[in-house]
Amino acid sequence: MGTAGDGGPPARVELTPAAERLVQQLSRQHGPLMFHQSGGCCDGSSPMCYPRGEFRVGAADVLLGEVAEQTPFWMSASQYAYWKHTHLTVDVVEGRGSGFSLEAPEGVRFLLRSRLLTDEELTALEAQPPPLTGDAVQDGAQR
Repeated sequence: MGTAGDGGPPARVELTPAAERLVQQLSRQHGPLMFHQSGGCCDGSSPMCYPRGEFRVGAADVLLGEVAEQTPFWMSASQYAYWKHTHLTVDVVEGRGSGFSLEAPEGVRFLLRSRLLTDEELTALEAQPPPLTGDAVQDGAQR
């Protein structure tokens, strides 16, 4: 997904430098990765990082974009309905999150920070085709 600086549509999701370093480290350890934001119970409000293909993306899940290491970032359709007007920044903070997310053994967890998209960003995104959904992918990556 593009950013305002490269002439493409604005990104819906990006990483802080600390989160990018962690994604690079986890990618070296585990291979290609993926994120999923479900909004479910427990740590469902935190973005979960998995080895790509270890988490089955639902047919209605929405691909928000790719972050470092060509890592797709997915969100459940119900969460996307709430968050589609926001720009999300994935950060990393100290403390254990879910045992299911790859960063948990590192003593840190991923955390979402958000802001409303500007009118200009919304207009640019609405001019684009709709985001891909899970029915267009296999093993967490676009077919």
